[in-house]
Amino acid sequence: MARESRVKKSLLNARVNVIFYLMTLAVSFFSRKTFLDMLGADFMGFTGTIGNLLGFLNIAEMGIVSAIGFVLYKPLFEDDRPTITEIISVLGHIYRIVGFVILGGGLVLASLLPVIYPDTGFSWGVIYFAYFSYLTSSLLTYFTNYRQTLLSADQRNYVVAAYSQTAYIVKTLIQMWLAYRLANYYVWLTMELVSGICYSIYLNYKINKVYPWLHSSKSDGRRLLKKYPEIMRKARQLLVHKIGAFVQSQTSSLIIYLYVSLKVVAYYNNYTIIVAKLMMLVANLLGSTNAGVGNLIAEGDRKNILRVFWELQGLQFFVAGVLAFGVMQLSASFVTLWLGSEYVLPDVVVSLILVSMFITITRSAVEQFLFGYGLFADVWAPIAESSICLVVAVVGGYFWGLPGVLLGSATSLMLIVVIWKPYYLYRSGFKMPYRTYVAGYVKHLAAVAVPGAALHYLLAQCAFTPAATFWHWIGYSALNVGLYGIVTFVLMYAICPAMRTLVRRLPLGRLFRSR
Repeated sequence: MARESRVKKSLLNARVNVIFYLMTLAVSFFSRKTFLDMLGADFMGFTGTIGNLLGFLNIAEMGIVSAIGFVLYKPLFEDDRPTITEIISVLGHIYRIVGFVILGGGLVLASLLPVIYPDTGFSWGVIYFAYFSYLTSSLLTYFTNYRQTLLSADQRNYVVAAYSQTAYIVKTLIQMWLAYRLANYYVWLTMELVSGICYSIYLNYKINKVYPWLHSSKSDGRRLLKKYPEIMRKARQLLVHKIGAFVQSQTSSLIIYLYVSLKVVAYYNNYTIIVAKLMMLVANLLGSTNAGVGNLIAEGDRKNILRVFWELQGLQFFVAGVLAFGVMQLSASFVTLWLGSEYVLPDVVVSLILVSMFITITRSAVEQFLFGYGLFADVWAPIAESSICLVVAVVGGYFWGLPGVLLGSATSLMLIVVIWKPYYLYRSGFKMPYRTYVAGYVKHLAAVAVPGAALHYLLAQCAFTPAATFWHWIGYSALNVGLYGIVTFVLMYAICPAMRTLVRRLPLGRLFRSR
């Protein structure tokens, strides 16, 4: 029964996430043009940089929510409501401290705005009103919305997604109307602030409805902090992991600029936009299983844990293979139709981008189970990963330009993510020989790589011209992705037992069961 509940919740989370992803993608596409036309590119660029500045302040929070989520898995599985209330109280206390730290940093940063924005063309009233509107919305997370962590840990992230994305869509539609009718900066920014406050009020109302027994207290949290020392210990470990990932993700464009040019940075960013949208879709589809993994580990059934691990691993390999093959086959023609043939990057560059994308998607199962076991003690790993990435990127960029820079990310991911992380999970989590993982990994990799190589060669013989029109491109896309998806699925179903059990457990599985 518990397993069915986890599957149901994961499917519901995925369904809600994907629906709202598509809706927000459409709204974002149309709203961007309206705002640019009505308010100007300078204003939209200004508000974007405000968000980036406040994003650096939010580094103070890194690791705390994840640590709380890990500590909540066991009491949620056991329905231990007093313990859940105590942990949320501790979170409220910690978040209040973080909120005041961010408020203090925000006030210091506010004093530097004349230095940061010496000549924007906007009045200081608009600049400060925008800044404090965004700062206030950010602080609501720490002072009033902290209890939403419980929804995520309880596999009810669809509640947060539904209300937050609905608020975003409604806010954006109203802002579009206001921008079209009034084109006033203050009105647009006021809507930004009001929507954040309204969302906070409604979210807390919903949390009270879902958990009427949850009576957390920030003052009690201060007293209870010593009772749960693992929260701060895990938070400190996770902080290193998250900062390492944050630093690594922000360096590629800078190194490309230093060694090549801003124009090449722009060309590279065109591809990263495509990959980022695909990665967001994957996160919405597969990220909904995070809390379910923690609940599964709390249950303690080792055989079931291993089966689910390989089911997730197989699913992620299949999705990563389809996306990587699609981007390799279709990105050049898409970029040609979208921007022009001069923006197409060489195949070697695209291949390096896809290696990083493939590893990032397929690392998810290992990361989820490391998180579920609370295995964050390898704080050297993110430091090593970032260091390897930077050293290889700097040396490679000097000798080979853009491909050399991208080689840094691919190398660090191969050494730390592909080799070390699974070893750490099998040694300290599953307590099984690492060679069993290597055998399974090679089998899954072959199942996605062999069809990819074969179809890439065969389809290259086709005299089709996908870059002629978008209709040609759509037809060519359906042929490529459809063929690859079918062949790879059949192969994985035949040689990967976990894929068969996954298919049979999903709603589609009744088509594969013998009658």
